[in-house]
Amino acid sequence: MSPALLFAILIGYFALLLGVAWVTSRNANNDSFFIGNKSSNWMLVAFGMVGTTLSGVTFVSVPGAVGVDGFGYAQILIGYVIGYIAVAYLLLPLYYRLQLTSIYHYLDVRLGRRAYQSGAGFFIISRLLGATARLYLVVNILQAIILDSLGIPFWLSTLVVLGMILLYTYKGGVKTIVWTDTLQTSAMLFGLFACVWILLGELNMSVPESLNQMQSQGLARIFTHDPDSPNFWLKQIIAGALITITMTGMDQEMMQKTISVKTLKDSQKNMLTLTAVLVVVLLSFLFLGGLLYLYAPIAGVTASGDKIFPAVVMGHLPAALQIVFLIALISALFPSADGAITALTSSTCIDLLGIKRRTDLTEARKESLRRSVHLGFAVLFLILVLGFKAADNPSMIGVILKLAAYTYGPLLGLFAFGMLTRRTLTDRLVPYITIGAPILCALLEYNQEHLLGSYRLGLELLMVNGILVYAGLFAISHKEKAGAATVTA
Repeated sequence: MSPALLFAILIGYFALLLGVAWVTSRNANNDSFFIGNKSSNWMLVAFGMVGTTLSGVTFVSVPGAVGVDGFGYAQILIGYVIGYIAVAYLLLPLYYRLQLTSIYHYLDVRLGRRAYQSGAGFFIISRLLGATARLYLVVNILQAIILDSLGIPFWLSTLVVLGMILLYTYKGGVKTIVWTDTLQTSAMLFGLFACVWILLGELNMSVPESLNQMQSQGLARIFTHDPDSPNFWLKQIIAGALITITMTGMDQEMMQKTISVKTLKDSQKNMLTLTAVLVVVLLSFLFLGGLLYLYAPIAGVTASGDKIFPAVVMGHLPAALQIVFLIALISALFPSADGAITALTSSTCIDLLGIKRRTDLTEARKESLRRSVHLGFAVLFLILVLGFKAADNPSMIGVILKLAAYTYGPLLGLFAFGMLTRRTLTDRLVPYITIGAPILCALLEYNQEHLLGSYRLGLELLMVNGILVYAGLFAISHKEKAGAATVTA
């Protein structure tokens, strides 16, 4: 299919997003931007969060990883279910009881200002790195299938994509992305199931026949039973639970949409609905990966990893499916970036700049400040995406999960200490603990061959990081004075 036609489809899709943004952002203010005026429909939030949770990395990397890991990602998925239930019934009640706009305000109330700023700071680092890694992956694919042939350089492609995202989130924020994410999730899921259906037809197989074929080729294996392996099933399940608790329940981007729902009960419905849909969708992505690896040898495709999905679709499947794939890929791109920029703006303005508590600023000045921060994060996104392009890792899902182990570990330790103890902290020492723990984890991982023998660290590094932070906080804590107020779960 002509790259010019595919580019025109890209522009048309963006125009549709702008139309949705225009309708939903009328009369928007800072409360609309930060929490959608606490009036979001829980069903829309749940469905739209599917797209934010999955992103372009899931769309491309999860099917691509089947060639090496089989259906091993299902081990992590089991942990995800446990984690989402924990978020729904442990964290959400706390956030609603405190009527939070930023979830990190809990750390201020419970542990002190330095804990609050440390938590917000690590969220900003986490989301910056994770979101830009996801954005890089999808822009890089768009570059390969459309933009290179049009002579558009990668840096300009990234700049244009970020400009698009800024245009439709600049005013409405959460109020807008609740609707745009719903649209984009629909397009992404349609693309997923259309690709599965077409590939089954190309292979002339039923679902049971294809699963049997995958099993015979070792593509459908799930559990790893070697305790020394980074993919050992127990490690993966525990890691999956902790990844969900931290990357959803302790992540402002995910929670700002969830707490934009009016009541706790509806917010919990949102979380449980999201869980059920994700299980079906992620299993479908694994199944799609198996189909891709069954089809690739027949079509003479030698690509693997993140490259196999676009190579098969754009090189060997019907033109109509290429259009569907492109729209689905774009739909996977935008939710992972628009929500991140919005959440990073919210956290910086509320947690670091204190925009909601400052009485010296007029509402107009607050809105101007928020827009400046929003633009600043777009510039940071551009710089980091270009950095990932220079690194050019072949499997971005592994990179993102490894980054999460380092950057979300301190959040896990901070929230766990606040919720599981009644002790108070020596506030000024908190940043040293939260920065020191990831450094210790890096040293441990680098020297694991000498320190741990044949045992290899995997995603459980997130748990180790959180435990180190918890232990460090306990060391600088003391029993709460009699009669002092506290906030726990």
